[in-house]
Amino acid sequence: MAPSRRRVELVAPDPAWTGMADRHGAVLGSLLGDNLISLHHIGSTAIPGILAKPVIDLLPVVHELARVDGARPALVAAGFQWRGENGIAGRRFCLLEDPASGLRLVHVHIFVAGSAEIDRHLAFRDYLRAHPGEAADYQAQKQTAARLHPEDPLAYNDAKSDWIKACEQRALAWRRGG
Repeated sequence: MAPSRRRVELVAPDPAWTGMADRHGAVLGSLLGDNLISLHHIGSTAIPGILAKPVIDLLPVVHELARVDGARPALVAAGFQWRGENGIAGRRFCLLEDPASGLRLVHVHIFVAGSAEIDRHLAFRDYLRAHPGEAADYQAQKQTAARLHPEDPLAYNDAKSDWIKACEQRALAWRRGG
């Protein structure tokens, strides 16, 4: 696969990210209807004080993936690009870009209630929120990866993957009280 033409750019934390997550979450809520159980703001924009790519990551938890698949036309009509599982079994992934600039705005990671992926994402977010030293280490990993791969988001993600997986294990242990 050829590298993406999207530049990796980390920006200072923006207090507006929370409001953006709320607004995009409200749109998703209207599209997913009563299939939606809960919606979470995850990813770096949900961790106060660290540099992030200015893309909001949202994690809707739903009753049934089949109903999400049925909502695909409505999601696409609202501007979301449908990517299916996109590499994670049991996920439905969509993204939203600004039509004028083409800039990525939102990543949507939809999982059915009970998926271990939900706990993994929320534990990682909550652990970094509760452990500023780990959040600072994560920021350093992101900065190094961005310096090494400024033009290749996939290589950027790969460069920080080992650290994230190890931190997720610490986060899950912390969440279990261990």
